[in-house]
Amino acid sequence: MFDRIAILDWSAAGTPKTGKDSIWLAVADASGVRSENIPTRMQAEQRLMALMGEGDRLLIGVDFSLSLPAAALDRLGMDAFGLWQHLAAHHSDTDKNASNYRDIAADLNQRLEGDGPFWGNGTKADIPHLPRTKPASALPEWRACEEVARANGLNPKSCWQLAGAGSVGAQSLTGMPMIHRLREDGATVWPFDPISRVTVAEVYPSILSAEVRAHLTRHPDMVPDQAQVELLAQALWAMNAGGTLPPLFEVEPSQEGHILGLNHQLAVRAAVPTQTLPPRLRNDCFAMPQGVNWVPVDAALSKLKDALHPIKPIQNIQSHQAQGRILAADAVARRSNPPRPNSAVDGYGFAHAATGEGPQKLPLVQGRAAAGQPFAGTVPHGAAVRILTGAILPDGVDTVVLEEDCALDGASVIFDAPVKPRANTRKAGEDVEAGQTAIRSGHILRAPDIALLSALGIAEVQVYQPLRVGVLSTGDEIIARPDMDALPHQIFDANRPMLLSLLNGWGYAPVDLGHCKDDPKLIERTLNKADVDVILTSGGASAGDEDHVSHLLRTKGTLSSWRIALKPGRPLALAMWNGTPVFGLPGNPVAALVCALVFARPALSLMAGSGWAEPIGFTVPAAFEKRKKAGRREYLRARLNDQGLAEVFKSEGSGRISGLSWADGLVELPDEAAEITHGTPVKYIPYAMLGLR
Repeated sequence: MFDRIAILDWSAAGTPKTGKDSIWLAVADASGVRSENIPTRMQAEQRLMALMGEGDRLLIGVDFSLSLPAAALDRLGMDAFGLWQHLAAHHSDTDKNASNYRDIAADLNQRLEGDGPFWGNGTKADIPHLPRTKPASALPEWRACEEVARANGLNPKSCWQLAGAGSVGAQSLTGMPMIHRLREDGATVWPFDPISRVTVAEVYPSILSAEVRAHLTRHPDMVPDQAQVELLAQALWAMNAGGTLPPLFEVEPSQEGHILGLNHQLAVRAAVPTQTLPPRLRNDCFAMPQGVNWVPVDAALSKLKDALHPIKPIQNIQSHQAQGRILAADAVARRSNPPRPNSAVDGYGFAHAATGEGPQKLPLVQGRAAAGQPFAGTVPHGAAVRILTGAILPDGVDTVVLEEDCALDGASVIFDAPVKPRANTRKAGEDVEAGQTAIRSGHILRAPDIALLSALGIAEVQVYQPLRVGVLSTGDEIIARPDMDALPHQIFDANRPMLLSLLNGWGYAPVDLGHCKDDPKLIERTLNKADVDVILTSGGASAGDEDHVSHLLRTKGTLSSWRIALKPGRPLALAMWNGTPVFGLPGNPVAALVCALVFARPALSLMAGSGWAEPIGFTVPAAFEKRKKAGRREYLRARLNDQGLAEVFKSEGSGRISGLSWADGLVELPDEAAEITHGTPVKYIPYAMLGLR
């Protein structure tokens, strides 16, 4: 349809301004997107005129209202064209951004209601007929398209507001005069005019608010207004290039105008380019301060939390396919649940004001109200209607009496009063209201969440792409598979299948990188070929002669060997390899599991987009005895007995893998010295709270 698409973020600022809350213009075409920050309205209009004069088919999207509610136009005796002409004739602006739009608003107020509906005098001096705060008004606050936007979970501002955050009225009064001049210069204005070589349309960049927030996390130095215009210009250009833009223009003409993309929000959001990846982790993100030797567990966790951030791009998917995925943006209700007031029971509905004390006898109207079969018409005052569970309350009904509490005589329903007003009814939006955040970003979607999204009309959600985590085992003593033959000095690989299973249970995409012998070149080739976001290795993470993983990461990557004050699992190698974070876990399976649960689980959760996963435990009496020295935190394999006491495995030996299977959780003992006897309160963390099921 178009050769170029320009998106204009307008401003009613009273002085030349750049940066936040100023004028931004983005232009997208086949060569990409470019944006510019324009200090004044006069310069912005000149820039648009220049674009129009370049001969291309051009769509100009402006972010301010192009009309007023129909009732206001009727009272003014104008259509939209007349409004633009009137404003162009009476509005003045200068090259210093000095505008008389407040005087224009005061004059329109006199023509409409007197001291309203325009409001928001932001100057020190009083302006007759322009109130400082919002007045009561008989005129609608919203145009029809804005009502639709609100029902779809968007939050358009009122065209009557001239001051404060979201002062759309000021932008409209300064912008519509320009629209008149652009039209005189050959542009058409949709949907008031047909589409032409140069078409101007009203847009609402906040359709992409979630995408803008995600974009700003990757580009924190970018001004939000700039991000909005660039992303919307790119999205509409992608739809234009892909042939999916025309349906956005298929609306009934209206003197109130329309917002381009309304009712097509999901398509517009899906067209936002996703090729820009989140920023990579810094190469020194795992570095510990100089002089740090033994690191307490809490200090190590705090360091990880500060160093990491989500590393996966965002994608749009259908809600019914989002099980197990992590929300990247708040899911906002597109409609209320329930959408209309309805009956909570089978019974009879009526107006409560028509009832009094004692026995009541109300004539029954013909017909009934059922779920999916609303009653046609209004129930007269003093009459009742048969209504079934889930049915929308007909006009004239606000209360329902339970069927079991009623008697019938063929033409009337009889019941005892008083009945509470609105008894046995559900309010519209009683569960969730349209526009309300239903599920916060970072939430891992489950079956109940899918039900909620569906009920609220949220057909598509933004989620992080799944985190791909590679698992590599190393060591000459390791035999890769349990179906292979093993010599007495060899052991079967327990870590790799354990970690792959663990990752799968956490909802990530586990990638088996196999087993490498203690061959630095082989390990290096394997790391280089790994197409993953994070790598977990086991073995070779300490400082011994055959600890090739840590040596390789130190010489060709960026390694920080963390000596954690932890039992089991003191050595923890953290490194960046070609931009990929590597967690070097101990080779002992017990230590490998504990380090994975304590360190890898919250770190991966944060990188995947679901936030820091804090383990949840609770206090129970001990069913064991132990004297612990100060200096290290300890995790004991434990399970609850039938009395709710925590038992621990018979041996603390880190080679006793059977204890991992025997246990159903861990007992966490503090860094300080402790003496545990039977009945001593201890912290017990169930496996389930660590993502182990």
